[in-house]
Amino acid sequence: MIPNSGNRFSETIMRKKNVMTRRHWLKIAVVAGALALSAQLSASAREIVSFRGYEAGTIVIVTHARELYYVVGHGQAIRCPVGVSKAGMAWHGKAWVAQKLLRPSWGPPSDIARANPQIPYTIPGGSPRNPMGAAVLGLNRGNYAIHGTNDPASIGGFVSHGCIRMHNEDVLDLYRRVPLGSEVYVLQ
Repeated sequence: MIPNSGNRFSETIMRKKNVMTRRHWLKIAVVAGALALSAQLSASAREIVSFRGYEAGTIVIVTHARELYYVVGHGQAIRCPVGVSKAGMAWHGKAWVAQKLLRPSWGPPSDIARANPQIPYTIPGGSPRNPMGAAVLGLNRGNYAIHGTNDPASIGGFVSHGCIRMHNEDVLDLYRRVPLGSEVYVLQ
C-alpha cells in the first residue's frame, strides 16, 4: 500500500511510475551489461599465451586456426584473432616485414579491380571504405600484407585475397612492436 494514498487514482499513478522506474533501471542494466561484455571481448582479443619454437620478434600465422602469434620470448607470444585468405588464395611459407605504413591509402589489385569495376582506383587512408584499416605491415612476398580492417566482423573468417586482417587496435600494437626485417611464417 502506498502511504498517504487517499484514492485509487493516486495509487494507479504511483504504480505506473514504479513500473516506469523499474523499466528504466532494467534498460540501464541491460545496456551496462552489454557494454561490459563488449569491453571484455575487446580486451581478450589480444592475449599472452604459451608458445615455443620461434625466436622472439617473429610473427607466426596459423591459417587454419585464424590466429596470429607475435613471439615475445621466454616461451610466450601475444595471440590475436585474424581474418585469412579465402580458399584458393591462401599462401604458406616464410616472408619478412618489408614496409610499415600508418593509415595507408589503398588501390585494388588488378584481379579485384576487374571483378569490382565500381571500386575507386585509390581509396585514401583513414577513409571508412579503405580495407587496410589503421596500419599495414607489408611483406616482401607478392602483394601481401598484415593489416587492419574496415570490417571488424571479418576477423576470424576466411575472407581475404591473401592478406592477413587484424582488428585495428591489434595491428597498431603489432606495428609498434615489429621492426622492418622481422620474420613472418604463414602456416597451414
